[in-house]
Amino acid sequence: MTWAAPLIEAIAYISLGLGSLGVMIGALGLLRLGDIYQRMHGSGIVDTGGAGLILFGLLLLSPDWTVSVRLLLIGFILGITGPTATHAIARAARVSGVEGQMKSKQGGDT
Repeated sequence: MTWAAPLIEAIAYISLGLGSLGVMIGALGLLRLGDIYQRMHGSGIVDTGGAGLILFGLLLLSPDWTVSVRLLLIGFILGITGPTATHAIARAARVSGVEGQMKSKQGGDT
């Protein structure tokens, strides 16, 4: 069992690194993207993907089962509330008449 501990630790650090990189790229996307719909897409991906990878890495490094249960609960809550909040914001923006920057290729828009 001694060979598995360094492998699990390496997977955890890779997961933490990829999750952190995803969060940073998503934050850059929030600054660079144009309209509310594009920004919501970037933040929604970061919320579920980046935070999920970070929580997975922390789960692999957790010292106790109580910490693991807490991390799983946090992941579950983020997995439910993130997409729900993004959907609610997109619906509110659409209902209030916020237009996106996407142009239809089939229509007459140029």
